[in-house]
Amino acid sequence: MMDEIRFLAATGALGAGVHEPSIMRAVAEFKPHFIAADAGSTDAGPFALGAGVAAFSREQVMRDLETALAAGQSGKIPVLIGSVGTAGADVHVDWTLDIVREIAVRRCWSLRVASIRSEQSKDYLLDLWNDGRIKALDPAPNINIETIKGASRIVGMMGVEPLQSALSQDVDLIIAGRCSDPALYAAMPIMQGFPAGFAWHAGKVAECGTLACETMGKGVITAIVRQEEMIIGVVGDGLRCTPQSIAAHSLYENGDPYLHRECSGTLDLSESKYEQMADGKSVRVTGSAFREVAEYTVKLEGAALAGYQTIMIGGIRDPFIIGQLDTWLAKIKEHIHRSIADILKCEVTRDDYTLNFAVYGRNAVMGPREPSFDAIPHEVGILVEATAPTQAVATKIVKLARQPLLHAPIPEWKGAITGFACRHNPAEIERGAVWRFVLNHVAIPHNELEMFRHEILQIGENVECVV
Repeated sequence: MMDEIRFLAATGALGAGVHEPSIMRAVAEFKPHFIAADAGSTDAGPFALGAGVAAFSREQVMRDLETALAAGQSGKIPVLIGSVGTAGADVHVDWTLDIVREIAVRRCWSLRVASIRSEQSKDYLLDLWNDGRIKALDPAPNINIETIKGASRIVGMMGVEPLQSALSQDVDLIIAGRCSDPALYAAMPIMQGFPAGFAWHAGKVAECGTLACETMGKGVITAIVRQEEMIIGVVGDGLRCTPQSIAAHSLYENGDPYLHRECSGTLDLSESKYEQMADGKSVRVTGSAFREVAEYTVKLEGAALAGYQTIMIGGIRDPFIIGQLDTWLAKIKEHIHRSIADILKCEVTRDDYTLNFAVYGRNAVMGPREPSFDAIPHEVGILVEATAPTQAVATKIVKLARQPLLHAPIPEWKGAITGFACRHNPAEIERGAVWRFVLNHVAIPHNELEMFRHEILQIGENVECVV
C-alpha cells in the first residue's frame, strides 16, 4: 500500500497560463503521481454553456494543455482536465479533443485518452423529473417541464466516480466534461485508499493554483495526501503557502465556510488545523473530514436563450445632470418606454424586453450595496443595455434611447443642451444572443455513473481509434 500520493495543480484555469519552468521542475523533483487542471467555471456566466463556446481562445488552451501534457509525458503520469471548454458540454469535449489531436500530431505522441461526457439528454432528465428525482437547491428558480425542454444545454457536475472509472483504464489523459473542481484531485487519492477528507480538502485548495499562495505568481501547487495529514506547497520563485492563505482558500466560494457539498457527501472543515512547515512555504493540514450521504446527487447546470442584446456606451460630465442623475435617467427611461409602445407596438410588448442603465463611476459594480452611493462623482459612464426577442428589436430600442440621452433638458439649462457623449459611432453595438442560467437543482441518479458517458481513444502517431 502506498504511504502517500502526490500531485500537481498545473494552473487554476486552463488557458490562464501554465508556467513551464515550474511544472517541469516540479515533475523532476516532486515526482507526482498525476497532474490536474480545472478548465471551466460558472464564474464566466451562462454564455459558454448556452453558445457552446469557451471563455479562453483555442490558442491559450492549446498552449497550456501542451505544457501540462509535456510534463505528464516526462513523468509518465496521467493528466486530468475537467470542465473543458469552460462549460463542459459535449461540444466543449469535442473542441478540446481536436486540440489534443493537433498537439499529438505535432509532438509525435501516442496518447491513450479517456473522454467523459456530462451533457444530459433532455428525455433522461424529463424521466427523472417525472419520478421526482430532480430537487431544488436554495435559492432556486421555479422550473417545470418546459424549462428542461427549452434549455440550450444542460450538464451534470461529475464527482470522483467517473474519473476513477477512467483512471482504472491506464490512460495518459482524461478530458472530462463539467466536473467538480476538487474531484479532479480527489479521485486518485480516494481510489488508492487515502482518507476522503484530506483528498477532497487538498483538491479544494489546489484547484485554483497559486491563488492559494500568500501572493499569486508563476508556479504550480504541490500536494501530498497521507493517512493522517495533507501538505500543500508550491514550486515557483517568490511564492509560499501560509496557514492563513491555505485556510482562507479553504473557506471561500461556498455558502457555508466549513461545509462543502459534493455528489457523495460533504467536506467538513470545522476541525481542520493549519501549521506552517519548516521550509516556510508549505502548510500541513489535519482534522479534515468527509461525511458521506446515503443519497447521491449530481448538480445540474442549464442555460437558456434570454434574447438578443444591443448596448450603447457614453459618458456625462455635466455637474448639474450628475447632481440629479437618478431623476433624469428615470424620466428618460419612461420616455423611451412610451416611444417603444408607440413606435414598436407591432413588434414588442413591455413584457418582451428589458432596458437597463448601468452607471459607472457611481454604483455599476455594487448596485444597491454600494456604501458610497451619496458621493457625487465629477463624471460617470452610462451603459445602455436592451435585451429583446430579436436583434433588430434590441437595436431599435437603443436607437430610441440615443436622442433622449443626448438632449433631455434639466431646469438649470436654458435652450438646447447635449449632456451625453457617445463613445462609438454608430452608437449602438450589437452583442448578439445572450443566455441565462435556468437551474439551481440536483438530480438523483439511479447509480453514480449513469449520467456520464466515457470512451477510450488512442490518439496520435497516425492512429486514432476507439479502444
